[in-house]
Amino acid sequence: MNTLKIIAAVYLLAFGLINNANAILPIEKLDGYKGAKGYLVQTKTLPMVDIEVSIDAGDRYDPVGKSGLADMVAALMQYGVRGDNGLLTEAQIADEIADLGANIGLSVSGERAILRIRSLSRKDLRDRAVKLAAAMLSAPTYEVKIVEREKQRAITNLLEAETKPEFVLERRFTKLVYGNYPLGNAPTVKSVAAVSANDLMQFHKQFYRGDRMIVSIVGDVDRIQANEIMQTLLQKTSQSSAPIAKLPELQRSPVEPLAQREIQIPFDSQQAHIAMGMTAVTRSNPDYFPLLVGNYILGGGGFVSRLMAEVREKRGLAYSVFSYFAPGKDTGIFQAGLQTKNDQAAMALEVMSSTVAKFIADGPIPSELIAAKSNLVNGYPLRIDNNRKLLDNVSSIAWNDLPLDTMEIWTKQVEAVTLEQVSAAFQKYLAMDRMKIAVLGAKNK
Repeated sequence: MNTLKIIAAVYLLAFGLINNANAILPIEKLDGYKGAKGYLVQTKTLPMVDIEVSIDAGDRYDPVGKSGLADMVAALMQYGVRGDNGLLTEAQIADEIADLGANIGLSVSGERAILRIRSLSRKDLRDRAVKLAAAMLSAPTYEVKIVEREKQRAITNLLEAETKPEFVLERRFTKLVYGNYPLGNAPTVKSVAAVSANDLMQFHKQFYRGDRMIVSIVGDVDRIQANEIMQTLLQKTSQSSAPIAKLPELQRSPVEPLAQREIQIPFDSQQAHIAMGMTAVTRSNPDYFPLLVGNYILGGGGFVSRLMAEVREKRGLAYSVFSYFAPGKDTGIFQAGLQTKNDQAAMALEVMSSTVAKFIADGPIPSELIAAKSNLVNGYPLRIDNNRKLLDNVSSIAWNDLPLDTMEIWTKQVEAVTLEQVSAAFQKYLAMDRMKIAVLGAKNK
């Protein structure tokens, strides 16, 4: 066998081992520490480790009048920390990450803040990366000058974003759906300007504590090493602090007259942008899988979806049209949307609405259900074919309190969905008289 054939054979063998391993590797529960939970999936095919810390410190906890605070708390954690060897500036932190060949990133969603680490699994490099991330979690400095600089940068970015139709539509639509629930609020120039360095320190102290954290680890480490990583990450975080006020419960969208649930947003745009949706289920809801399969048929399956057939293929009203469920731990949303010419907006909205309404009323036909389940099941290996995707799944399972064998039984749960379950779930959770609609664009253009 020549060299090229040997290399190809080794590559194919390794690829097969990765996919096979990812399909069956179990999630192990780590020892609790500082009130935090920990989970591990061991993968030995690459000398890498991916780590995530999920913190119950998302945008929904922003104080009134200070929307954007949670985002800034996370973003500024890498701009100065108090480490084991004294203060580290943002430049020193950046140099250390580059020297390690690692990645450390922070992001914030509505429900949680996330710190992610990707490093070689070699102990000396891994330990340095973990210790640096631990300092970010426990001892960010939030220097006043840097806070003011980043506030100005955030305001500049916000002003620029407000010139983009997609950004404006999503903000107005989100507020329309969530109303007075905290996720309906969004950062403004005024709210960002109102944030102080002391606000950042207080928010961090209140929310970044062990009992609000979940650590998920995927990669070339064993259980003992994973427990050590978790303890190092959280060693200097507090275990708990003063009780945090309970968030209001997300209410199901009420039945409302058309005038109260549909808004027109004037905007100088070449195309009209349309969003339609309502509050929906959480990820742990038993009807999640019937809704997942049903939505693949309705608008989640790309060119094979009903919305695509009705809006694009039959009428040419839009290049793309979609629908999806975005379920979280405590909240969920259903959304459908498209872009079209301004003078076609009314027709496009009517076709999209009637297609969704018909699906809610009648559900799918048997051939659609068979095809949707087949596509979802056959595509599942692509959801777990590398460490980062595995980490996404482990993190979702941990955050949403799902069974630890969720990845192993996912395809069986899809295969078990029936026509009756899809129809019942869509009729239970979606209704056109509760659907919120936002249309952005210039009229008569």
